Amino acid sequence: MIERGEFKGKPLLVIKRDENDQYPFSFGLSKARLIIENIEEIKKFVQENDIK
Repeated sequence: MIERGEFKGKPLLVIKRDENDQYPFSFGLSKARLIIENIEEIKKFVQENDIK
């Protein structure tokens, strides 16, 4: 579940596991850019550490 909001007048993205998620993951444009620039390394990290 993804919501958009704002913090101090700047855009914010909020990612929740479900609508009752008490600890959502939120970030602004600067961190979104960092995520995009490093998405392959993030995917690699998940693959290497996923213990399902």
